[in-house]
Amino acid sequence: MPRSRALRVLIVVALVVVLALVALVAVAAAVVRRPLPDHAGSADLPGLTAEVSVLRDARGVPTIEAATAEDLFRAQGYVHAQDRFFEMDYRRHVTAGRLSELVGENEDALAADKVIRTFGWRDVAEQELGLIDESTRRYLQAYAEGVNAYLDSRSAEELAVEYTVLGLQVDVAHPEPWDAVDSLAWLKAMAWDLRANYDDELARGLTYTTVRDVARVDELFPRYPADEHLSIVAAEADGSDVASTGNAVLPADLERALADAQAALDAIPTLVGEGDGVGSNSWVVSGDLTASGAPILANDPHLAISAPGVFMQMGLRCADVGPQCPFDVAGFTFAGFPGVIIGHNADLAWGLTNMGADVTDFFLERVDDETGTYLYDGERKALDVRTEVIEVNGGDPVELEVRATDHGPLVSDVLDIASLAGSPTPTGGRGGRTEVALAWTALTPGRTADAVFRLNTAAGAADVAAAAAAFAVPAQNIVWASTDGHIGYQAPGLIPIRQRVTDGPVPSDGSWPRPGWDSRYDWQGFVTPQDLPAVQDPPEGYVVAANQAVAGSGPFLTNDWDYGYRSQRIRTLLDEAIEAGTPIDVELTNQMQLDTWSPFADELVPALLGAPVADEFTEEAVDLLRDWDGRQTADSSAAAYFAAVWSTLLELTFQDDLPESVWPNGGSRWLQVVVNLLGDPDNPWWDDRTTVNVVESRDELLSRALETARLELTVQLGKDVRDWEWGRLHTAAPQHAVLGGGGIPAPVRELVNPQPLAVPGGSSIVNATAWDAASGSFAVTAGPAMRMVVDLGDLDASTWVTVTGTSGHPGSVHYTDQFDAWAHGDTFPWPFTPDAVRDAAGRELTLRPAS
Repeated sequence: MPRSRALRVLIVVALVVVLALVALVAVAAAVVRRPLPDHAGSADLPGLTAEVSVLRDARGVPTIEAATAEDLFRAQGYVHAQDRFFEMDYRRHVTAGRLSELVGENEDALAADKVIRTFGWRDVAEQELGLIDESTRRYLQAYAEGVNAYLDSRSAEELAVEYTVLGLQVDVAHPEPWDAVDSLAWLKAMAWDLRANYDDELARGLTYTTVRDVARVDELFPRYPADEHLSIVAAEADGSDVASTGNAVLPADLERALADAQAALDAIPTLVGEGDGVGSNSWVVSGDLTASGAPILANDPHLAISAPGVFMQMGLRCADVGPQCPFDVAGFTFAGFPGVIIGHNADLAWGLTNMGADVTDFFLERVDDETGTYLYDGERKALDVRTEVIEVNGGDPVELEVRATDHGPLVSDVLDIASLAGSPTPTGGRGGRTEVALAWTALTPGRTADAVFRLNTAAGAADVAAAAAAFAVPAQNIVWASTDGHIGYQAPGLIPIRQRVTDGPVPSDGSWPRPGWDSRYDWQGFVTPQDLPAVQDPPEGYVVAANQAVAGSGPFLTNDWDYGYRSQRIRTLLDEAIEAGTPIDVELTNQMQLDTWSPFADELVPALLGAPVADEFTEEAVDLLRDWDGRQTADSSAAAYFAAVWSTLLELTFQDDLPESVWPNGGSRWLQVVVNLLGDPDNPWWDDRTTVNVVESRDELLSRALETARLELTVQLGKDVRDWEWGRLHTAAPQHAVLGGGGIPAPVRELVNPQPLAVPGGSSIVNATAWDAASGSFAVTAGPAMRMVVDLGDLDASTWVTVTGTSGHPGSVHYTDQFDAWAHGDTFPWPFTPDAVRDAAGRELTLRPAS
């Protein structure tokens, strides 16, 4: 063939390939863009009594204005479904234990379904529907009608691209109608992820099974440093049981039972966040100390980094605010639930942080499988047994036998894993085994839904207290400020009362797994709301609630607090501004939220610099710490090296002694542990048990950590320490819950997962971008899901940002249009008054009553 002809043939073939690729890309783009909703024009919404306006700003943030409260929430349901229905659908499948119906045969999905069916989240939500206020039921029903109106005229593929992708593997039916219980069940997921000391209680038990020394276990769970880190409420510390177990007498098969329980509970997907990094910052400052002369409130909840982020910004406004339609509120919403979770109205702003109260207990039960009974006060009681059927998309149904004691469902045998059997344990006359039941306040039907709407319309301390009285789970610190100049704090939550047992095998304060066979360890009811700590207009002129101890003179809440490094740093920054006579404004408050000073550096660097270094190669890295200002900025070489040293030190010191499931994650508890150990250079924890016939001391492990970290970062970041940067290691990578993980084709993952961004901060730092020191990675595991600052003197001067964006559609510009700003610490204006909202609006959708 002549060369010219051959060339023409190649060109034609190449052109055909290019055209095919272009066509494929065009088809893919069309599929991705197909579910994008109309944010302008008009649409019919059945059930409305009058037209509803939905104004959206440059970031797609909607403000809804309606004539009645029911119209308002009906429109909110429609708007949530527009932007985030797949997220809502995924959540309701999870909370009902029906994830396998959505994603098909998947081991992780089935494991989650088994555990959640065992808990019965949706069953509890169904009971709550009959307990809540009649007005709340109306709002939930109107919200559901709005969601369903959007679903009715669209196929699954028109609702979300996720259904198109899932449809390649399983049958995707049109989503079921939304109902009020779907919304209530979502509160159970939020409560589960924010359940406080569950991890510490389990970790104590598992640590004891390998260490077999109560005093050494206590060293890993030190007391809160109350003399150094002030509590939220300035009063005497709340009393508690004796921390040490004395001579613990625990079942021989404890390790297996607790390991099985942990495996089961870890199967529940993270919907909000979990682990040491989950917490929050909040503070409120009196107008006497601010530039505007009115209070300023700041809040940034630290939750899992997900795509889309858990919060969606929104404004909800009645056209004529009054008793019949009392809402004029803006803030952060959960898609799937009506109202605003955190935000402000025209009279009051509020923020939430995890209080950390102990609302879960593991009860060790002596179960006899042959008789279907468990031991209780020397007698045997029958287990409650029911059968659940889990439908699997494309597979056979799975039957699950759920068993429970009076303390709660048995969770140590949910997954049918090989280690289930357990070893025989004496049970007072019959053979049996130790199993684990979980008592949890969220399994008691409550009225948290009422609390949301009460906060949305609150105007002062009495209203906040009334909302808190209904706020059963999760137990959250509420900080608030009002436009008439008051600031305050209120503790809500359903808090168990535990009887003091002085001669039992373990403390009765809820810090250890409890003997279910001894009724003295049973819960004795719940604390009355009026007895929970509260404060208004404290003399120091501010309140800081950042997961530290609550204290006060109220009831015992827990001993397992965050150790207060963040809260104390915030107090320090406020005190410095006050002492300097600097009026606190929105800009300064935003800067405080971005503070990267590390308490780890302050506590540990002097000891590291005192350790012997054997070679110049390591000394080059150690020199970074000599000049370090202790700030973990993204461009800091010293911060990168310190983080590597810290994770290595924890590995060398503790991993040889502990089960893998409780290896140190590097959070505030572990900082306190190591700080305490530094004063005891020959403590047995410093000894590396893997080195035979050698007993290491503190300085030897510090030196080894410095040397090992230098070698590791040389491999990861290069030989020249000046090229190291914390942000090259520490990145935020939001991940899609269904399509973002392993096993998903790369093009799909790239579509749904935003590109990772370098971020400053770290664990127990005010800019709290946590990472897990036991994971082998420095990537962010939890961080500020949003940041907000509210100026009660000029609400339109307030600022906000979310971790990703308002939209849940990967094809939308609003899917990630706030992510870069969030990573770099920027925020956006937060218009609130009608004129400001109108001026900021770029699009308007009018929802009309359907004929």
